[in-house]
Amino acid sequence: MTPPNPRPRIRPLEAWRALRELFRNPDDTKQVFRIIDALSGRAGERMFERFRRTGTGERILAERRSLLGVLSDREALLALPEGSLGRAYADFTAREEISADGLVAASVEGGRRFDLGEQRRLFGERLRDMHDLWHVVTGYGRDLLGEAALLAFSYAQTRNRGIGFIVAMAWWRARGADGKPFRDLLVGGYRRGREAAWLPAADWEALLARPLEEVRRELRVGPLPEYVQVRSAGAPQLAS
Repeated sequence: MTPPNPRPRIRPLEAWRALRELFRNPDDTKQVFRIIDALSGRAGERMFERFRRTGTGERILAERRSLLGVLSDREALLALPEGSLGRAYADFTAREEISADGLVAASVEGGRRFDLGEQRRLFGERLRDMHDLWHVVTGYGRDLLGEAALLAFSYAQTRNRGIGFIVAMAWWRARGADGKPFRDLLVGGYRRGREAAWLPAADWEALLARPLEEVRRELRVGPLPEYVQVRSAGAPQLAS
């Protein structure tokens, strides 16, 4: 196995510049990757070591699986039973006018690097590609509040300081009585992430054909959130 590189350098100024750009344009996903890349430190290595010690992780690495390839096969996803996770994911991406390849492009533009050997690259890409599956199983939308709440959930799961920094800044900006519902949503997302199974090690390929509600129970993601979605200008609106 290829050994990890020396401790990645923390780049706070780069993260701060990317955060300012993200607040100017919340739909600029590449800034999220820039912040995470600048502040992650050894979080990715810790997650990789935890992942490879699981039975599922060991199989995935040995099989050199590509989650992106599975999620990009829209025809196969639409052939899955109504109510399954895979079918719900296909409907979600169609409704939101997104694709699995979109996150790949944003991560490349954001300069995210998976250069620590094949297995670590595979895990890093897999973690990136499962993001929208997390949207589906948690019930958080791709609106501004839903994305922030999912980041809070993700921070509890990953302990990545880059993600935590974004959540902390969102919390700070929501100060005051008007921001309490948003802060409560962030707290709820964090608590759900703490109580859930460790989603990075889930066998997503095997879960796609199973009923979504069954998957949610197995992953222990908790009750679905209730909140009023807030969309940025130009974002597609959810169908009623």
